[in-house]
Amino acid sequence: MRTYWLIRLMVLLMGIMPIMESAASQPKSLKAMLHEKKDKRRVLLLYSRDNTQPFLANQQKALNEGKAGLVERDVEVLVLIGSQITEPDRQFLIQKYKLDPSVDFLGWLIGKDGGIKQVYKKPVTVNELFRTIDSMPMRMLEMRNQ
Repeated sequence: MRTYWLIRLMVLLMGIMPIMESAASQPKSLKAMLHEKKDKRRVLLLYSRDNTQPFLANQQKALNEGKAGLVERDVEVLVLIGSQITEPDRQFLIQKYKLDPSVDFLGWLIGKDGGIKQVYKKPVTVNELFRTIDSMPMRMLEMRNQ
């Protein structure tokens, strides 16, 4: 009797495993990624129509120079290239973040609470970014507790 149930369980698991593997190998949606970061990280979400836009290159260079400050402030940078994102992610950006897909560059600073704190239509300096973050109540509390 036990052998019978064991065999049935093995057959069931063998049938489920490919489904589990294929679901796990799917890339996460932008909505899911942002949801995972909520309450843990701030996100600087950068959008560029394509990867040849000078605003994107300038922004990435500025952020690279301020890496230590980004780490200190729990900021994760996500870069989205319009020509490479999925249609569901594009629709999510349009609905949630009011993206106009024809713009060359946009940036959103998203707080740990998941809310939009600032929208950037051109590259932001790290000093300006850090001033904005450091003025947030949650960040002020973090600095007091350090």
